[in-house]
Amino acid sequence: MTNDPLYHDPLYQEALGRFGKIVEDAERLDSENPTAMALATVGSDGRPTVRIVLMRGFDEQGLKFYTNYRSDKGRDLAANPHAAVCFHWDPLLSQVRMDGIVEKTSDADSDAYWATRPRESQLAAWASDQSQPLDSRQTLDDRAAALEQKYPGDDIPRPEFWGGYRLIPTRIEFWHGQPARLHDRDVYERGSDGWTHQLLYP
Repeated sequence: MTNDPLYHDPLYQEALGRFGKIVEDAERLDSENPTAMALATVGSDGRPTVRIVLMRGFDEQGLKFYTNYRSDKGRDLAANPHAAVCFHWDPLLSQVRMDGIVEKTSDADSDAYWATRPRESQLAAWASDQSQPLDSRQTLDDRAAALEQKYPGDDIPRPEFWGGYRLIPTRIEFWHGQPARLHDRDVYERGSDGWTHQLLYP
């Protein structure tokens, strides 16, 4: 992907720079969960669903997040590898929306991120059949306890059903609140010949 000239386009780099600056500002303000984003997917039934996930890094190849591949979002993305995300930072009066194509990250990338997760989070990933029906809380607690015994040390392998995704943007929209609802709004969009940029009515 890094060899794709459309991802070295100056307008795309400009958009990423703007996005990175907003995230830095949110982190500096101690904004709670500055990388939290609403992730919308569409399943094979054509119905959209949305949930909050955490962005775990971004670069010119896109935004990364990690999850159970068998979860609702994982099944949606297997059927339809397109998604949209929305960030909202109330202290900054700012939102950013991104639409794009989603692909799995490499095993090496997923392994590297897995290694940074707390032990408790690693065990929880193994214990949870994410999005599947659960007969009782006790069943989940029992599974977690059994995994504590199975993996007494710190070396917990990454499940084959868990790993990373990358959203590769094809559209990036910025919104900034202004008085009297005369907000600033503009969009960067990828076309066949490169990226374009234009203002939008609020």
